[in-house]
Amino acid sequence: MSYGIGIDTGGTYTDAVIYDFEAKKVLAAGKSPTTREDLSLGIGQALDTLPKALLQQAEVVSLSTTLATNACVEDKGGRARLVMMGSTQKTLRWVGADKKYGLNYDDVLCLDTKGSFDGSVVDHPDWPKVMAENDAFLSQAEALGVVELNAMHNGGVCEVEAREALKGRYGVPLVMASELVSGLNIMERGATALLNARLLPVVESFLRAVDRALKERGLGALRVIVRSDGSLMVEKLASARPVETILSGPAASVIGCRALTDCPNALIVDMGGTTTDISILRGGAPQMTGGIRIGSWRTQIRGVFIDTFGLGGDTRLVITDRQLALDTRRVEPLCVAAGKWPQIREALTALLAESRPHTRPLHEFLYLVHAPARPERYNDAERRLIEALAEGPVCVGGSALDMYRLDSERLEREGVVMRCGLTPTDIMHIRRDYDAFDAEASRLAAHYFLRVLPDLEDDEEGMEALCGRVYELVERRLFENIARVFIESTYPDVYKDGLDSQTKALIARKWARRDEKEDEDFFSLRLDASAALVGIGAPIHLFLPEVAKALGVRCVIPEHSGVANAIGAVVADVNARSTVEIRSGFGADGRFSYTIHAADRMERYEDAEEALNAARAAARELAESEARRRGALGELSVSVRVDAHSGTDRYGATVDLGTTVIATASGRLA
Repeated sequence: MSYGIGIDTGGTYTDAVIYDFEAKKVLAAGKSPTTREDLSLGIGQALDTLPKALLQQAEVVSLSTTLATNACVEDKGGRARLVMMGSTQKTLRWVGADKKYGLNYDDVLCLDTKGSFDGSVVDHPDWPKVMAENDAFLSQAEALGVVELNAMHNGGVCEVEAREALKGRYGVPLVMASELVSGLNIMERGATALLNARLLPVVESFLRAVDRALKERGLGALRVIVRSDGSLMVEKLASARPVETILSGPAASVIGCRALTDCPNALIVDMGGTTTDISILRGGAPQMTGGIRIGSWRTQIRGVFIDTFGLGGDTRLVITDRQLALDTRRVEPLCVAAGKWPQIREALTALLAESRPHTRPLHEFLYLVHAPARPERYNDAERRLIEALAEGPVCVGGSALDMYRLDSERLEREGVVMRCGLTPTDIMHIRRDYDAFDAEASRLAAHYFLRVLPDLEDDEEGMEALCGRVYELVERRLFENIARVFIESTYPDVYKDGLDSQTKALIARKWARRDEKEDEDFFSLRLDASAALVGIGAPIHLFLPEVAKALGVRCVIPEHSGVANAIGAVVADVNARSTVEIRSGFGADGRFSYTIHAADRMERYEDAEEALNAARAAARELAESEARRRGALGELSVSVRVDAHSGTDRYGATVDLGTTVIATASGRLA
């Protein structure tokens, strides 16, 4: 394989690159705004920035996306149901499964089966009876998930029976929790299976959009997608296991940075339009999390460590108590909106002519993204707003809207209405650090800010001071969050609940006094770090160097940093991991034995060495099989690790707590 195409579909931009695998370099790169109403348009436009001759030579198209991430955060997805065997609704409520794990009680059917913990006794549900009694509940589902208590110890036999019975009856996609994860916590396993079912239409829609864009350009290359752990899987598997793509975009950024830099230890700072993501490289390997927590969901999906906070090029600038401040929400930059609707510039000009500073954001606009399918869900004020926006964007400070009775919060939150306002992207246009859109609209809105802020004059000197303050606000938020991640990841036991207010205050003071000399003769509190800061994302080069200087660390902005996610997608490989447990003890027959528990089997052995060899073989076989399923071809690299666990009782005797065998199989797509 010589050439590959990498595509990353983010919330603001879609990036595309052509990569030469033999030379290990980017041949061409491009980007286009993400078109949320039809993703295939933005994907196609990004591809059209690349040379057609090179596109036709590509043998693989590798994808990464934040769509599943956004769906989790925004609580969107298809209508799904979960069948949970071995628990009750009472137990769900007792543990607070809705808030702790994301399990909506109305979406879960509990079957109180009584199988044994060690898997030797299995309580099989009467599936014809279950379906007869719960047909109304099950028939509402567009997809189903099934999870069984102790499935790790009995090979998931009841999950297999459930799949055969329910798929045969209802004919909808169904996933077993044991196909996805192998942990014991039934709530986390159930949340993983239910979330997977909810995400099926989200990822399917994305894959259809990719298919349209590629077919329109005559591209028939093999398609793969980046998983949450930074490895790849083929498109067919991704359509069945969308939950494994929750952190696809952030994982691709880590892999891309590793390929673009020589930094084995680094904090990777990825600034996009809406948020900034921080990931960690230690010893050249991405730091992982055992179970992804996102939105209200708590899963067992293994993924890259990711810390996300609200800061991006499209973060809203506001005036609070007559002081300039950064919000955390995303709005559409006025420079972008004015490019689509020239009347925005005219409305801003008229607003300035009235010369009436106001505490409300009169310079902002609202526009209708799409008419809601069920308008009856909204109140009268919301429906009136939808009607007012039917012909295009409307200024909050204009006569068409009553700014005192404006009720747009829910419409904005649900994506029906979009707000346009002044953002760091607009300030970049005023400073000429970025020039893709209508800088004049940005300048007009900035003049309005100058008239509201009491300590700035509405002139060129004031404009430069305003721009400097915005940049400093962005840098300060970056500094505080980077310092927080350094501290929390280095001292997880101390800050397991996050930083306290005193530590936060010290970090803020360090930034405020960054240019002052430390009093080293008596005492100096330093924020020392040896890891580099690696910046990616279009605007990061404007802000990260100052932050790195304040921390006293190396700052690296690699070539092609603006498309690092797309590069990470195309340079990633296939990596599969399997775990087998060995437990010792007396069985129901009174005999002492060693039992291996794997995803597809449970076997007993009288000899410890024999059990260990069987566990090694099972783990290796499962890892190799999964790597092949994900698309690996050719020779695989397989490693097997054995972790023996033991403890000490109160008499000082050593107690066997079991053994874990972990196999990892790695390979390429050719």
